[in-house]
Amino acid sequence: MQSFDRYIGIDYSGAETPTSSLKGLRVYQAYGDALPEEVLPPSPRKYWTRRGIAGWLLEALSQDIPSLVGIDHGFSFPLRYFEFHHLLPDWPSFLDDFQSHWPTDRDHVYVDFVRDGSVGNGEARTGDPRWRRLCEERCRAKSVFHFDVQGSVAKSTHAGLPWLRFLRQHLGEKIHFWPFDGWQIPSGRSAIVEAYPALYKKQFALENSTPDQHDAFSIAAWMRQADHDNQLIDFLNPALPPHVRGVAEVEGWILGVTAS
Repeated sequence: MQSFDRYIGIDYSGAETPTSSLKGLRVYQAYGDALPEEVLPPSPRKYWTRRGIAGWLLEALSQDIPSLVGIDHGFSFPLRYFEFHHLLPDWPSFLDDFQSHWPTDRDHVYVDFVRDGSVGNGEARTGDPRWRRLCEERCRAKSVFHFDVQGSVAKSTHAGLPWLRFLRQHLGEKIHFWPFDGWQIPSGRSAIVEAYPALYKKQFALENSTPDQHDAFSIAAWMRQADHDNQLIDFLNPALPPHVRGVAEVEGWILGVTAS
């Protein structure tokens, strides 16, 4: 029996501002057994904005449709970051603290504006690109602090985290942020998870697509297939050693990364 009725895959981008229409922002969704289809932004936008995606998700997840949303950026930082900045190992507090230093959800704010000190106080909340989360080490993903390199997720992460906070504030108990709210998602509840297209996209072909379209499609298609095959429940509750599980409840975990 499938746990969700809808699967949404989002390939993210940290370019420009929250109100910039970006070719790299792509959304695909699938219902039931159907293949994912691209969701286009409301006219007259040709491409999504980060603010637009957050608003669309807020509306979609307010519906009574159990949905699983996979977003391609980091949801938290390595435990070393919490220790270095003397922060409580508490994800909601982390989101508040981060947004207060990196207000990348404000209009006209580039991630690089915070990096160069013209907006916010990013210098007080930086990390070392050598610091990686346990899940990143397991799947050989780049650090959330590794900026300005090909395949970097740092800019997307620093742009996207305030929008996770936005959704959490507005949706409350309607949404489950995995694994921070627990490894088991209550029946009938929608959930948002961190996704990593490199884990899934070799399984799926999408003709005449851009790399960003293929990534978003693959996230939604993989989640749908895993749920259909009754494997999703195991991916949502990986057999991690207790100490790894405890760290992951602060750092987050990437859906599809296994214990070994």
